[in-house]
Amino acid sequence: MPRPIWRGAISFGMVSIPVRLYTATESKDVSFRQLDREDHSRVRQLRWNMELDREVPYDQIVRGYEYAKDR
Repeated sequence: MPRPIWRGAISFGMVSIPVRLYTATESKDVSFRQLDREDHSRVRQLRWNMELDREVPYDQIVRGYEYAKDR
């Protein structure tokens, strides 16, 4: 049986509940979708080039900052 990495207790007034913390045995990823509140349909975020009026592929995007107006 695995050993806990931490032991403690949670107390609520006169009641004390023992707690043991164990390491995870497997990794799980959780991903959430953004949904419209009204009909629960999926909301997508497009990477859009405002000057060329088209979507930009993810691999064509670089990071930068504006150091002067429109530069």
